[in-house]
Order: sequence, then structure tokens, then C-alpha cells
Amino acid sequence: MKIIAADVIVTSPSRNFVTLKLTTDEGLTGLGDATLNGRELAVASYLKDHLAQLLIGRDPHRIEDTWQFLYRSSYWRRGPVTMAAIAAVDMALWDIKGKAAGLPVYQLLGGASRLGLRTYGHASGRDLPELFDSVRENLEEGHTSVRIQTSIPGLKAIYGIASQEQATGERYDYEPAGRGAFPAEEDWDTRAYLNHLPGVFEAVRNEFGPDLPLLHDGHHRMTPIQAAKLGKSLEPYDLFWLEDCTPAENQESLRLVRQHTTTPLAIGEVFNTVWDFQTLIREQLIDYVRAASTHFGGISPLKKVMDYAAQYQIKSGFHGPTDISPVGFAAQCHVGLAIHNYGIQEYMAHSEATNTVFQQSIRFEGGYLRLSDAPGLGVELDEEAAAAHPYQQAYLPYNRLADGTVHDW
Repeated sequence: MKIIAADVIVTSPSRNFVTLKLTTDEGLTGLGDATLNGRELAVASYLKDHLAQLLIGRDPHRIEDTWQFLYRSSYWRRGPVTMAAIAAVDMALWDIKGKAAGLPVYQLLGGASRLGLRTYGHASGRDLPELFDSVRENLEEGHTSVRIQTSIPGLKAIYGIASQEQATGERYDYEPAGRGAFPAEEDWDTRAYLNHLPGVFEAVRNEFGPDLPLLHDGHHRMTPIQAAKLGKSLEPYDLFWLEDCTPAENQESLRLVRQHTTTPLAIGEVFNTVWDFQTLIREQLIDYVRAASTHFGGISPLKKVMDYAAQYQIKSGFHGPTDISPVGFAAQCHVGLAIHNYGIQEYMAHSEATNTVFQQSIRFEGGYLRLSDAPGLGVELDEEAAAAHPYQQAYLPYNRLADGTVHDW
């Protein structure tokens, strides 16, 4: 069997997605997700102008060899554009292999280690009543764990608040990337955030009791000592995890955080390779791996990093909002179902428009994601529907402090 075509489809049903479609001479097709929110066309060009011609004539069954060829032959390794492009190829090859075998991908990875994938939902609010209502909505939808994000008094707009006004009319946490030629500016004050957040979690605990697992995303906005302070102040509220408390490119910074708090830590949605996790896993500085298959090179390296993490009792917590397409989401769900050290899966339902373009077979029932027995990844692309939603330029927001300094968003 040989690859005879490599097509790149860019579509924008509610948000932009980049999909690779590989076709073989036996008529099998495979899909891969190459979406990089806010920089989509860079990956589309990488695939169309640099990788597509390298795939023609290759044996699609040689997944590891193809991955190593694309990674090592470029010389300029790593980075989100390169790794998203390689991820799309890797996913598409696994999709083809599953279809050729007549098996879902998780069966090729060793079979299911559990019946379904536990998830967490996203609750947010501009004040406590609105936040409480959002938590209740998540519980009614079936989530058994909930992420808590809140507005901060004195700040006009911050990450993750669904009810925040946005020009597109979309829910903010559903798609924070605003349409247009320039990113939206938001404001930030770390001191106000650190003072306000513990009271919010105290109120949530008082309202919903001690047993509901609660999560929070710091979104890389704190220094290590600030992150340590927050983790310590949240200990009475028994968080499931504190996510991205500080920019972890400096992996050693997590040592300081660990010294001061027992709050579990989740890191890695902006990471691209196993090297980014090397120190964090080896020194047990985190509890959950937040990598996403789409930005991490695909299924193959995601499985490898989780096998490495298993030696240190570190679990998965894969990045999974709607900036991961249904193809990329399915890919990491297959990994999650197969590995032993699964933790939890972030889950946010895609829009109705997205689901007309990508036909999914994953179901959300009783707080768990259930994978079907469909061969491959279990996602099909309606190219006619995709063509009805052309690309629209969009940017994620950015932050400035009160004095005008650009800060981590």
C-alpha cells in the first residue's frame, strides 16, 4: 500500500481548523489535525509546501519511520508549527492503519484499559451567583469534575470567562480567538488575582461541598514564587489540580513551587516534545501531563511520554478544548483509553457547525467519553461542508499590566 495524495483542508465552522487527508492506492483515507490556534496558515503552508510531496509513494504502515524522517530530516526541530504538521501526518497514518486492520486505534495501542474516559467541564462567572449557576450547568451535563475560572474585581476582561462580551457573539471560553486583523487586548493584575481567588474557592466549597473535584487554570501568568503562594493558599480547598501556574519552559522553576505546596500541578499544553517534560517528569515536579496530540507530534510521541510518566506515577490530563479539532481530540482519546496511567480528559463540546464538518463517533455519557468500535480514529470529514466555511483570520488575546507592560495571557 502506498500514499498517493496528501490534501490540506482549512475550514472555519465557528473557528479555524487545519486538517490533513492522506489517500492510499487501496482507497483508504486517514485524517490528521494540524490546528494551531491563531497561526493556522503557517502549519497549512508547512504541510502543503514542504511535507506533502515527501509523503507520496510512502508506505503508510511505517508510522515510526515516517515520524522520525519528518522530525530529523528538517534539521530545524521542534516548535509548534513543525510539531503540529508532524502530528497531522502521524494521526492520519494511525487512522489508515486502523482502517486497514478493521480496528479502532486504541486496539492497536494495546486495547482499552478502562470503560470510558473521565472528563472535567468548564465553569466560569463574573460573580459568585453566575459562577454557581455555571457549576450547576456542568453537573447537569454530566461532568463529575469542574474547572473554576472567575473574573477579578477591577479587571475588565480576563481569560476563560464565558459570559464576557465578545464581538463575535461566541462564548468566550468556547473560542477566545477573536476574528479580525489584530488581537484583542486584555488587562491583568497578579496581586488582585492572588488576593481574590482563595475566597472564590472557599465559596464554591461551601456551596457544593468537599467531594466535588475542582480544577483551576493559572494560564502561565505567575512567577514561581507567586505560583507557590497560590498553591499554598488553595490547599484548604483540595484542588484536583492547579494548571499552568507558571511558564514552565524554565523547568527548574517548578522545584520552587513544589517546595511550598502540596496542591497537585498540571503542566504542558504549550509543550511540543518529550524533551519539554524531561525534568518535570524525572524529578516528579508535576502530577499531570497536559500535552495535546495536535501540538505534540501526534499519537506516537504522546504514548511515549505517558509511558515515561508512568514510571513516576504521573497521569494524563490532555489539553482538550475546542482548539483541538474532533480529529485531534479523538486521537488523544484513543491514547487515553489505552494507557494505564490515565488521569482525566478536558472536554468541551464542539459547535453544531463543527459537527457538520467532522462526523464524530465519540459519545459523552454519564460523565465519561465513550469510544466506538469504528476502525481508525472514528472521525470522517465532510469536505463539501468544510468548503462552505472558509478561513477567517483570528487571533488569541494578549495581556497588558496597568503600567502598559505586555504580560502572559
